[in-house]
Amino acid sequence: MTQSQQGFDAIVEREKGLHRGLSTGQLSMIAIGGAIGTGLFLGSAFAIGFAGPSVLLSYAIGALIALLLMGCLAEMTVEHPTSGSFGAYAEHYVGPLAGFLVRYAYWSSIVFAVGTEVTAIAVYMKYWFPGVPGWYWIVGFSAALIGINVVSVKVFGAVEYFFSMLKIVAIVLFILLGAYMVFGAPASSGIGFANYTSHGGFFPKGVWGMWVAVIVSIFSYLSIEMIAVAAGEARDPHKAITRAFRATMFRLVFFYLLTLALMLAIVPWTAAGAGGSPFVKVMAATHIPGAAGVINLVILVAALSAMNSQLYITTRMMFSLSRAGYAPKRLGVLNARGVPVAALMLSAIGIALATVLNVVYPDTSFVLMMSVSMFGAMFTWFMIFVTHLFFRRHRRGEALAFRMWGYPATSLLGAGLMSAALVTTYFTREFRMTLLCGVPFLVVLTLAYWFWYRGRVLSEALPLSREI
Repeated sequence: MTQSQQGFDAIVEREKGLHRGLSTGQLSMIAIGGAIGTGLFLGSAFAIGFAGPSVLLSYAIGALIALLLMGCLAEMTVEHPTSGSFGAYAEHYVGPLAGFLVRYAYWSSIVFAVGTEVTAIAVYMKYWFPGVPGWYWIVGFSAALIGINVVSVKVFGAVEYFFSMLKIVAIVLFILLGAYMVFGAPASSGIGFANYTSHGGFFPKGVWGMWVAVIVSIFSYLSIEMIAVAAGEARDPHKAITRAFRATMFRLVFFYLLTLALMLAIVPWTAAGAGGSPFVKVMAATHIPGAAGVINLVILVAALSAMNSQLYITTRMMFSLSRAGYAPKRLGVLNARGVPVAALMLSAIGIALATVLNVVYPDTSFVLMMSVSMFGAMFTWFMIFVTHLFFRRHRRGEALAFRMWGYPATSLLGAGLMSAALVTTYFTREFRMTLLCGVPFLVVLTLAYWFWYRGRVLSEALPLSREI
């Protein structure tokens, strides 16, 4: 056993108690469940509005960043499968402050991302019930998903597998129907690849618009990193991780790029990016009775699935913080079924915030939640690349079960692209709140660490015996 592995064992030991009840298939579906949600079905409308048809390049750049990220994470997670994941890796390889910042930044980001999903649910329900206040749906669906997460990780995994499988089947059917429409439509129908250039060209908003849309694409791919966190509850983590990483990346890139390519060929970007879900607009264009309603049901399930995954992941991250001594001990306590219930309830605050925003700002609550949530996610992705550089330096000369290709160039490229995307948010009207809220939050976290948590020893962390 290497010295690095021995040092990391203390982190693994303090995070014991979670049940290893997730299969390889469920592990893949958790990541897909988190990533194929509102970011694709509703967020893509904002990206199309920024970039026009060049949004395909935006999502390709986002896919490249996600691919690099998954490679770095896979390498570290195979060596250290634990629920603290990239937060624990940052703590061990970069330093305790880095681990503290990454965990809290990511936790806050996903808490707000839960808010975006549940806000989108209110938007989708308006399709059928335009007169019902959105917060009714927010409260009702949230209560159901919290209940699922409380029961056990096996129940959560089964429900998430079903949700994600439904989404995959629906997207495959969408792709087949879209391909039939694009390649079978008459020239006079207005459907075809000519839509890529017939409304202001491929770059109607310029290269800048294409680059701004990369920010939305990153938000869309957000949650693929959930595989690394869920690995702490996988039955056979080494086997599950390698298979799940490969399968997830292929599916995500295939689904995102192909669906967007077909969508922009069927509906001009000027209509697809004009608000609401572009998927519903595409189904309406087919003139198939009930098709728009069916796809609206699918994207509703997609939002529920993403929200379900995000509740799971924020709960585990807060559990890891508690076990590290960086959050109240109560949040690290497990019930008899291996679920940190107190951490789950705290992680549901994004739902409460979304409910308030939906009541006060019903038309802009989604964009507000998205812009605020993005800082923690983008900072975390940046730090994963940085942590991988430190990881490789510590493990120099050691045999690794999985190796990220192209190191160190690939890690540096990923870190550079994430830095550029973060800085870009300040120069946009829609996402300026990302840095304006995120940087002060990071400063507050740093001060809290130095004045409150610095110098604490691991012996103060929660005892490993289960309670309740």
